[in-house]
Amino acid sequence: MGFVPFTFIDFIDIILVAAIMYWIYRATKGTNAPYIITGIIIIYLLWVVVKTLNMELLSTILGQFISVGVIALIIVFQPELRRFLQMIGMRQKGFNFITRIFGTGNDAAATNITPIVTACREMSETKTGALIVIGQQSDLRLITEGGIALDARISTPLLKNIFFKNAPLHDGAVVIEGDRIVAAKCILPVTQSDVPKSYGTRHRAALGMSEISDSIILVVSEETGGISVAQGGHIHRDVDPVHLQQTLQRYLNINGRKRSSKKEVEE
Repeated sequence: MGFVPFTFIDFIDIILVAAIMYWIYRATKGTNAPYIITGIIIIYLLWVVVKTLNMELLSTILGQFISVGVIALIIVFQPELRRFLQMIGMRQKGFNFITRIFGTGNDAAATNITPIVTACREMSETKTGALIVIGQQSDLRLITEGGIALDARISTPLLKNIFFKNAPLHDGAVVIEGDRIVAAKCILPVTQSDVPKSYGTRHRAALGMSEISDSIILVVSEETGGISVAQGGHIHRDVDPVHLQQTLQRYLNINGRKRSSKKEVEE
């Protein structure tokens, strides 16, 4: 018996399937989708067994069920599919080969977190609700295009004025990229994961945004004044305002080391 031929194309095929499975896992993590997927796999395996045993009636019934399964999956997994497509769109910046070839190769200006931290501390004291997205490598155009373009230098007074209660730009999120406030009143995707009932709309939006991008999201609670930091699908609640700068800097340093490692690999 000879060995099964294994070519480079087979290797690429396996890598692509693994990547797709990983993205599906990321998109469905924390939801009931894995249980539904398990049920679908069981039904499919049962259909294979029934068909092998030539059980015509049951095989026909299960076959009809599977034939309409694609449409059923689209309906059942509509939130997860939307989240999956958003994840792909947010990662566009990291895979934009044209930009890498023809771009200048310079990184965006570093974000000055001091005015952001000061604004969050002061808004925490007055219980002013706020939602701030600090962009990293993910392409945030899908988010900023739905908001109000600003292109302003980061400053504490500006952030406080934006989130001042009943101000025109109060609702939604502010998006920061580099040393600029890119847009305000942006709508963020709300997480589909099971979260505690104590999570408000801002916390759900921050968690949802962190699940589909590498951004760092700051939340100031309008009810308690508590400050939360979301990144990588996790949220750190009730961050001590005194230690907010160190916490935020730690997140930025982690992302900075990841970007440096990627550059070394590319070089």
